[in-house]
Amino acid sequence: MIKKSFSIIAGFLLSVTLLLAQSPQEKEVATAVEALRGEMIDPTKGGLDTITADNLSYGHSSGKVDDKTAFVESLLTGKSDFTAIVLSEQTIKITDHTAIVRHVFKGETMSNGTPGVANINVILVWVKIKNQWKLLARQAVKIA
Repeated sequence: MIKKSFSIIAGFLLSVTLLLAQSPQEKEVATAVEALRGEMIDPTKGGLDTITADNLSYGHSSGKVDDKTAFVESLLTGKSDFTAIVLSEQTIKITDHTAIVRHVFKGETMSNGTPGVANINVILVWVKIKNQWKLLARQAVKIA
């Protein structure tokens, strides 16, 4: 519970900091990234469906690539169980209706009762569909 509270507070502070120095579109994308982070900790089918594009390509640092169905299922079933996620060093670049987001992703996980950590660099590709930013692609790489 304390870890989730810390993660929520850290995410909120990051969001506030990022929102202060961004264009309106960058703020929208930062809000979408924060919504994704929240859904990865406390997933809901509706929230995950809303934030992701139908043709999502979700690349893990292990090299595994999920489509939207597999990504959503792994979070909802607890196969992927994040107990805390902190994002840092985030950059957002927007061209027309496409945004590229890069950040460092540090997460705490629980896999079959065993705690773990994720320390990865991530690139996210967001696309604006009907006035809403949706995650189209994600690729993570382990930080050496």
